[in-house]
Amino acid sequence: MRHLFASLIEETPVGDAALRESLERAIWVLSDDDVAGNAWCEAEGYPGYTSYASLDDLPERFPEFAALKKHLDKAAAAYARALHWDMAGLKLELDALWVNILGEGGHHSGHIHPGSVISGTYYVCVPEGAGRLKFEDPRLAMMMAAPQLVDDAPEAARRFVYVQPTEGHCLLWESWLRHEVMPSISEDARISVSFNYAARRTA
Repeated sequence: MRHLFASLIEETPVGDAALRESLERAIWVLSDDDVAGNAWCEAEGYPGYTSYASLDDLPERFPEFAALKKHLDKAAAAYARALHWDMAGLKLELDALWVNILGEGGHHSGHIHPGSVISGTYYVCVPEGAGRLKFEDPRLAMMMAAPQLVDDAPEAARRFVYVQPTEGHCLLWESWLRHEVMPSISEDARISVSFNYAARRTA
């Protein structure tokens, strides 16, 4: 038996408790001050707060996000090596970085991240009952009449995998992999920082 065409998802600790705590403080300040972001969330029915549509320069605005970027750059480079990518003539570049605050019932429907090669999320606060991250088998649409799986199928064989995030860790995956945030059942905020990396030509 061979396992072919794997979808690799990496989880890695990032920084220390001091970084996580400083990011939490910065994110709450940001959510209070970001008038444009809050207006977008209200207009779009986003169940919480995100800076996705309002701010694209967080590492330049806040030293906490600049420190996080240094860690993420290293994590993305290590992930690219694990994927056996030939990066000759290419470099990974942080293309977008935004914060998310989701309260009780907060979720994010299934989506991919076009235009980037690596996507991921760093988890600042993950209260008990916070929404898990759901990954979808990219071959799902081609399975046609395949029978359902047995209840105890191993993780590598499942069509959907649910990952419980860990505070202070980040998850990385290839940007084409469809994923969603499941609804939270916690009254406390689930706070995260999501990001995309693009592969840019060096010459």
